[in-house]
Amino acid sequence: MKSRNSYELNLMKKSGSIAGSALRKSLETINIGVSEIEVDKAAEEEIYKLGGDLSYKTVPDYKYATCITVNDQVVHGLPTERKFKEGDLVSVDLAVMYKGWHTDCAWSVLVGTSEHREKQRFLKVGEEALWDGIYQAKLGNRIGDISYAIQSRVEKAGYHIVRSLVGHGIGRSLHEDPEVPGFGDKGTGVILKQGMTLAIEVIYTKNTSEVVLGSDNWTFSASDGSWGGLFEMTVIVGKEKAEVLTKI
Repeated sequence: MKSRNSYELNLMKKSGSIAGSALRKSLETINIGVSEIEVDKAAEEEIYKLGGDLSYKTVPDYKYATCITVNDQVVHGLPTERKFKEGDLVSVDLAVMYKGWHTDCAWSVLVGTSEHREKQRFLKVGEEALWDGIYQAKLGNRIGDISYAIQSRVEKAGYHIVRSLVGHGIGRSLHEDPEVPGFGDKGTGVILKQGMTLAIEVIYTKNTSEVVLGSDNWTFSASDGSWGGLFEMTVIVGKEKAEVLTKI
């Protein structure tokens, strides 16, 4: 991947601002008794209101603004009429296109009260792993430095990185090279250059690294039925630190 010029980066910053707002609106909509499709509609309305378009429309046969996963589901869940219940773990993944430039983000939350301490810990570790990875997205580091940071945080807590699903470069297309795995060795992989744009993802489960594809041919779930979590932000690789474009 080449570094982006200032014009391209400014378009991506606008795209990221819209994506972050839409993700925040989605998360605010989640509550007991609310359906997945209601959350998807909230995201779609926010994206269009702010002048963006749906990146997922560029994915063949996909018609939603978001992917929504619950409990043992990990990624690529189709929004349905299913309503959230107390204690559900819910992940929202969305992407925005603005004047041809894409940004991608995701977040996981707990529905209902704060009494589910183990689930809270699970989500806290995923968020911390994301920020650990983002911290490594700076000039002169390598993709493996991001990957190692994510893997270390998740596995130290006793959880498991999904090996078959990874982060990615992003820009003119929703998915570009290089791949950004959530596992790897320090000092390996592509050298990071200032101005590169990456979608850094933490894709993990409570008990396994394996996922299975559901009957809808979209949704991946933990193979053993344990919890799934997803955290993602689009960033610009910086000289001293990354700039996060999709802040919520």
